[in-house]
Amino acid sequence: MATCMSENGSERKLEFFLKVPFPSEREATIALQSLSPDPEPRKGGISKNLDVSGQTLSVRWTADEARILRVSVSSFLDHLSLVMETMDAFGPPVSQ
Repeated sequence: MATCMSENGSERKLEFFLKVPFPSEREATIALQSLSPDPEPRKGGISKNLDVSGQTLSVRWTADEARILRVSVSSFLDHLSLVMETMDAFGPPVSQ
């Protein structure tokens, strides 16, 4: 879901939310840990917050420009796809 919001009534920001369900909370946490270390290459104009609640990975982007938001979301989805393919190839995680 994408929305346009106003911050402090002056500057308009774009916001995008993504929720990804996983079969278990452990798999959602693994995905979070795999995707969190990648900081945005640009030091301004965008922020990304990841969180796990139960079996759901939630991601929230806030950006100044649609182009920056699109590139960040696209890159994230590529990485998410790779994480999910890897988890699928190796099977369910072993409990610790």
